[in-house]
Amino acid sequence: MTETGTHPGWFDCGVNLFSTRFAGIEQQIQRRAQQAGVNGLLLIGSDIDESRQNQQFCITQGGSYTTAGVHPHQAANVANDWLEQLASLLALPAVVAVGECGLDFNRDFSPRLQQQYVFASQLQLAKNKQKPVYLHERDAFTTQLGMLKEQQVSHGVAHCFTGDSSQLKAYLDLGLYIGVTGWVCDERRGQSLQQAIQYLPLDRILLETDAPYLLPRTIKPRPKYNEPALLPVIATEICRLKNISSQQLARCTTDNARRLFTLNGLPT
Repeated sequence: MTETGTHPGWFDCGVNLFSTRFAGIEQQIQRRAQQAGVNGLLLIGSDIDESRQNQQFCITQGGSYTTAGVHPHQAANVANDWLEQLASLLALPAVVAVGECGLDFNRDFSPRLQQQYVFASQLQLAKNKQKPVYLHERDAFTTQLGMLKEQQVSHGVAHCFTGDSSQLKAYLDLGLYIGVTGWVCDERRGQSLQQAIQYLPLDRILLETDAPYLLPRTIKPRPKYNEPALLPVIATEICRLKNISSQQLARCTTDNARRLFTLNGLPT
């Protein structure tokens, strides 16, 4: 929670606000976040329609921004003019990054070659529009890293990073930021990430809930879903792992978000 006069507040760099779990309570979710000291939200666009819906919300709600892009799960469903629609979205207020884009070879909801085509197209568009990329990757690290290197991508964030130290260092070497979620609070699956955190510089870390998903396992009793108001729980675990104060982490991560996404209007 915020400490009046000393705490700069938090910025949640990953919220799926128009998930069906939040249907009809989107503004309540934002208000609860603000009450918990989370002053800004970055909404995640997984397809053109959701990106447009996010943008409409953001233009009426202060402190909210959005990505615009096509998730690899949706790569097989793009319209013929999807890239033109995406380019138009990127010119609108509050749209600050291209994505969520990348590769997912775990579920393979879209054919891999189609995933790679849609991903490559978005990487090129991001470079042309000088926007950061908002990256998704699951069980496709080697291929994705190769594509990022081929396209010379150095401006973006590895969203919901769950990898190990070697993968972390590879992304850092490209110049990317690292998005850390409640995965770091998972005593079963998060051990590699907890070890990698020690190599993550404070000037490259972003905090995300990925709400309503990835509810931190340290929360007892467990609520029905994750939400931005719970971001301080993730921060507490990172502060423990890095032996830093809440104030220091809040300041660094908010400054990082402001710098990467060129945010205007975010409280300082």
